Amino acid sequence: MKLSCLPVSYFNEIIKGKKTILEWAIEAKEIGYDYIDLSILLFQKIDRDYFLRLRDELDKIGTGIAIINAYPDFTHPNSSKRKNELLKIKDYIKAAEILGAKYIRLTAGQAHPETNTSDGITWAVEGLKGALEFTRDTPIELLYENHAKPGIWDYTDFSFPVDIFLKIYESIKGSPIKILFDTANPIASGADPLKLLDKVYRDIACIHAADTEARGVFKPVVIGTGAVPFKDIFTKLKELGFDGIISIEEASLTGRGGIETAYRYIRDVWQNMANS
Repeated sequence: MKLSCLPVSYFNEIIKGKKTILEWAIEAKEIGYDYIDLSILLFQKIDRDYFLRLRDELDKIGTGIAIINAYPDFTHPNSSKRKNELLKIKDYIKAAEILGAKYIRLTAGQAHPETNTSDGITWAVEGLKGALEFTRDTPIELLYENHAKPGIWDYTDFSFPVDIFLKIYESIKGSPIKILFDTANPIASGADPLKLLDKVYRDIACIHAADTEARGVFKPVVIGTGAVPFKDIFTKLKELGFDGIISIEEASLTGRGGIETAYRYIRDVWQNMANS
């Protein structure tokens, strides 16, 4: 098992230029992470030369990228906007290939009040499958996440409710698109993460290890202090033979302390389950 980290707690600092991606990469390596994750929000620009320079600098540090997280809004009621969202993914896939990333995380889109359930599912599936066309002749794999809500969105993810997520999953099942399983979002939506895990485990490529304060509440906390039953989830993953990347989505806003705590906690829980 390899560990990566999406440093949501550092997003504002990096976006505002108070911390660089390289500084984050050095810190992650010092803590012990095998990879780092990045968000498209952290890039200064979408430019080939910029990504080539960033790749060279990361290679010198010795830090690889596991997942680049994108936020496509495939469920927007405006068809022109949906088309534009898909075209953006083409650029992100090119960026991921230059940077040597393994995966790109995709979302269904926002729960726009004007988008009904039937249309939203159709549009989300069209967007996800449409993105596959851009991965041809590249090593990049697409991940679809049981997502909640990033700060840049007005609305919660259309597929935050587990029943909608599963309907979309059933429509892409059998395609090269795999699942990025978030441990906190099922609980935040009021569902059981173990039951959801049982239904999608065959297609899980990576885990987003995240924690939330309580069932039915979307409030990120320091990993291991909230409502997520990591021991039960990891035991199940071990039984199922999971050996992919666990990416810690660290969003507690506690800085390096929270990121280090998350690393130690997830590593220790996984090792204990693997040795049990």
